[in-house]
Amino acid sequence: MSTSVQLHPPALTSPDHPVVHSPLPQLLQTPHGLALLELQGTINLIQSESGELIQIGQLVFPDYVEGETTGEGPWIKKVYMYIGQHQKLFGEVKKLVNALAVVRKRQRDGGNGNELEVVEIVKWKLVFSGRPEPVTSSGLERERVEGGGENKGRG
Repeated sequence: MSTSVQLHPPALTSPDHPVVHSPLPQLLQTPHGLALLELQGTINLIQSESGELIQIGQLVFPDYVEGETTGEGPWIKKVYMYIGQHQKLFGEVKKLVNALAVVRKRQRDGGNGNELEVVEIVKWKLVFSGRPEPVTSSGLERERVEGGGENKGRG
């Protein structure tokens, strides 16, 4: 037995289409769209007692130049992810072989909920395959400004 579901483009925010907040984490934003995150291990977070959002870290694309960088090019060679004040991951941006569509149930008054809308098309993934490296608090801001402070053995 099969069933069908109607698929719609993203809805504009209006009284007829309210924004639905999801408890799921949002996808990561790159300079050229959303991306999946692939890492080895687990990120342990302190739970917020008030239920507010907690910032996990910061993504830095050291070779990205706003206005000069196209969808593909040298900017995808490296990405850094700072977690908290003391850890840094080295990674790279990879284009997905097959793009993925992020969909959600469409909210309708009195409807049966069998309609979906496309939220975004994901074409990239950020791959962090190594272990995090320690960063001192005093060197953290300098590294972010200077573009990473990589070890010579990394590329």
